[in-house]
Amino acid sequence: MELRHLGRTGLRVSRLGLGTLTWGREVGEADAAELLKAFWEAGGTLVDTADVYGDGGAELLLGRLVGSLVPRRDVVLATKAGSVPDPYRRFDGSRGHLLSALDASLERLGTDHVDLWQVHAFDPATPLEETLQAVDIAVSSGRARYAGVADFSGWQLAKAAAWQLAAPGTRTRLASTQMEYSLVQRGVEREVLPGALDLGVGLLPSSPLGRGVLTGKYRNGARPAGSRGASARLGGFVAPYLDDAAARIVDAVTIAADGLAVTPAQVALVWVRDRPGVAAPLLGARTARQLEEALSVEDLTLPEEISRALDDVSAPVHHYPDHDWSTL
Repeated sequence: MELRHLGRTGLRVSRLGLGTLTWGREVGEADAAELLKAFWEAGGTLVDTADVYGDGGAELLLGRLVGSLVPRRDVVLATKAGSVPDPYRRFDGSRGHLLSALDASLERLGTDHVDLWQVHAFDPATPLEETLQAVDIAVSSGRARYAGVADFSGWQLAKAAAWQLAAPGTRTRLASTQMEYSLVQRGVEREVLPGALDLGVGLLPSSPLGRGVLTGKYRNGARPAGSRGASARLGGFVAPYLDDAAARIVDAVTIAADGLAVTPAQVALVWVRDRPGVAAPLLGARTARQLEEALSVEDLTLPEEISRALDDVSAPVHHYPDHDWSTL
């Protein structure tokens, strides 16, 4: 698999990453082992998790598999800290919490360092410079090699990245930002992506298949048994992308897939993979078949006319002050 630099850093990652959101819950150890081995055999390197995935179960699974099933040196191991299971405080970006969470992650993962450590969310109750000091300590102590953020808005990302760049050599440059990005969710194009491109931060798109909607499985109101849309716990996660606007996009993706003799999921994945600023979409496959379908896009590129058509049908509506007045 082709490797890409993560932002303006020396770290190179596979241009598709493996996400582990459902590990420790829907995905057990046997299935996780099958997924990880198939990903590694295809040349994949970036594996992303978080301390809250499966209440720590995802990290425990990875810790048992990395080193025993696949070589640790072949894995770019990424995790996150900062989300907390507290109904009164969803995020904790304090230095104390973040560094304690990192130590707990390292114990679960069975390693002395992670390759990419990400602040999971912006914490408005903690000074940003304190949060970023935890990042600097994590890297300077060797517990993390590179650092990034997740779910930061445009101004939050710009403030954090600019702060880190203000003292070269003493602060850790942000390598990445992780945000949802797909044909049915292009909100990052308003401010996050332009900011990331300008500041040299690579984008790691989560939910590149629109929470599964872009596979076409929910067309005509269907909710197949075993799908997230049919799940009592995850149905609400899929529901926002089951509207008429998304249906039009799915129809266009399906037409493109038929013309290229591939699947809608493959078309949607290649579209986001090849967008400017994208380092590696994160695959949320739960089965080996789903992962095999995604990994088979390595040699696939979309013809320019198909890319343009998909751009047009999925174009978000930008109003003031986001409209590009230079086009007038």
